[in-house]
Amino acid sequence: MKTSLLHSTSHRVHAAGSSLHIAILGTRGIPNRYGGFEQVSESLAEGLVRRGHQVTVYCSAQHPDKSSHWRGVRRVLCKDPEHRLGTFGQFIYDAHCIRHARSEGYDALLFLGYTSSSVWGPFFPRNCAILSNMDGLEWRRSKYSAPVRRFLRTAEALAVRYSHRPIADSPVIKEYLDARYGIDSVYIPYGASVQTNRDAGALAPFAVAPFDYFMLMARMEPENHIAEILEGYAGSGSAKKMIVVGNRANAYGKKLHARFAGVPGVRFTGSIFNQHTVHQLRSQSALYFHGHSVGGTNPSLLEAMGSGALVAAHRNPFNERILAADGLYFRDAREVSALMSIDFEPNDERRLRHQQKIAMEYSWEPVIDQYEQLMYQSCAARP
Repeated sequence: MKTSLLHSTSHRVHAAGSSLHIAILGTRGIPNRYGGFEQVSESLAEGLVRRGHQVTVYCSAQHPDKSSHWRGVRRVLCKDPEHRLGTFGQFIYDAHCIRHARSEGYDALLFLGYTSSSVWGPFFPRNCAILSNMDGLEWRRSKYSAPVRRFLRTAEALAVRYSHRPIADSPVIKEYLDARYGIDSVYIPYGASVQTNRDAGALAPFAVAPFDYFMLMARMEPENHIAEILEGYAGSGSAKKMIVVGNRANAYGKKLHARFAGVPGVRFTGSIFNQHTVHQLRSQSALYFHGHSVGGTNPSLLEAMGSGALVAAHRNPFNERILAADGLYFRDAREVSALMSIDFEPNDERRLRHQQKIAMEYSWEPVIDQYEQLMYQSCAARP
């Protein structure tokens, strides 16, 4: 087993409490206009700045915000040809970010994800701590061909190799990483906030009434089981509406829209980044469907719990570890239909228990504390 850097006491450079120069890479940037990792980056960066650290977040030059700073966080815009080159453009974008970071003298680099960055491991800065949030089991995603899945296995191994300490966002991911690579990865979950206010007026633009609709919010990918959820809705005969939040611009999203947009009651809204609006939609839905199946701890699941949504999740170890006995679960369209046939009370006690779990186990402040402590320890242990 690899020696844990956290237990080394040599080469101490930064004492706890001193200011660190930190960079966060691997996302399209902040403020969040894209998805889960961007929201994590936003919350971590802002929290670390509040603790007195200098924080830089690398952002795609395609990001609509071109400002140099956001809430005290420095933003570096890097060339991102993904809109022209597709997935290959992500590798080029990450290369530009890493190239810039090499000359900045950072104390710690935090990579959120590894898919298109770990291949550049030999070019990572040599004089700083490298931390990698390993995300989910990317090679399990059904959208990828066999050669791509083999590459993702390799990328995962490279991320472990070039990181001073890999980070797992789920106990299930930690167990997998430790067993496969003989390491002692660090489990740090994501965070979320508890929000209790309900405003029926916020639903007016969607022409729905409180607790008279179902909702899902996800990237349009097969492993998020959106098709099964919508099939279940179509076969349920429910009079409630079905609100689908997410960018449908990719090929699979277009396919889903073509297949289900004509089903009475189904409404595709596109992406929504106004957090107040999203909270109101989640908190006042009859059921919030979470179909993610290959990730670790998914940020959108925690946020839905913090909003007090009643969550119906795809049954898999990742979701079960979080929701436990308070979750409602489905495996297929038939089980989705069955859940939709039940009239759950708007004040079902599971909603409150979801929020209590967020407050006790997934609050952002202790999550940021854990990242900060890991950065101090990793900087102290680096050669």
